[in-house]
Amino acid sequence: MKIGVTGGAGFIGRHVVDELVARGHQPVIFDHMGRAVSGAPEWYYPVMMGDVRDEVAMAELAAHVDGIIHLAACLGTQETIQNPRPAAKTNVEGGLNFLEAIAQYDIPGVYIGVGNHWMQNTYSISKTTVERFAAMFNKERGTRCNIVRLVNAYGPRQSVAPPFGPAKVRKITPSFVCRALTGQPIEVYGDGEQVSDMVHVTDGAKALVSALEKAAEGVVLDRAVEVGPAEHHTVNEVAQLVIKAAAGMGFDEVPLTHLPMRPGEIPGARVTADTTTLPLVDMSADKLVNLEDGVADVVAWYAEHWLPGHRAAA
Repeated sequence: MKIGVTGGAGFIGRHVVDELVARGHQPVIFDHMGRAVSGAPEWYYPVMMGDVRDEVAMAELAAHVDGIIHLAACLGTQETIQNPRPAAKTNVEGGLNFLEAIAQYDIPGVYIGVGNHWMQNTYSISKTTVERFAAMFNKERGTRCNIVRLVNAYGPRQSVAPPFGPAKVRKITPSFVCRALTGQPIEVYGDGEQVSDMVHVTDGAKALVSALEKAAEGVVLDRAVEVGPAEHHTVNEVAQLVIKAAAGMGFDEVPLTHLPMRPGEIPGARVTADTTTLPLVDMSADKLVNLEDGVADVVAWYAEHWLPGHRAAA
């Protein structure tokens, strides 16, 4: 199948594109800046330039593909609280444009939700609003849209925020890893005892593509697929795994330092996945990438691909 991937040049999107190709599908990257996946053959990874906020562009994408995986969104927890409008417009209006497009052309779709769907911050509210619209579209308009919620996705190629890179949104794994590799204390929000489960991005990509294939077969799931581990870890424990992996590569161990909780987050929160939903896409928690192994691989990736450039620029 030819599958449109909104946000296909982003972190999760690039791994979804890889998974689609591995399964014999042809991805079409839909990107508002016309970015391609680095190193990909042009004939294999066509790019359509367009913005999810543009209903005409989204309909044009749907007219040229056999299904759509909708990943594009305005990210950020604390970053979007002071001005929620851009995120609300991109996420809610973009989500509606996606649903209208798959309805118009009667093609299957997958919408990516968030693990902390119950939190009261702009990102969670806007993303979860579209989940409810998707349920309405499936019931009232006969769409075939499945929902996949990932807990905190991590893996190679995730963008890096200041002071280590240009990304506008700070993510837990690159933040921890970059500090561990440069000998700086790892900054943890709150006391670090909150649970923020992690899922390797390749496992998330598998679930998203499987959910699209299910929808193409006419299987519309009655609940969201939640992708995350059966064993839970605190943020402090994730940080310690990063420190351990870096030390195993010869880097000095760094301490933890604690900062006030970010706006939009809850002290002591538990962001976990209902792993009983994984069989809906023929997956199981025991087959997911082990967190300790995954973190070690990611630390090694940043040491090889990010650190030399950072040192050269310093």
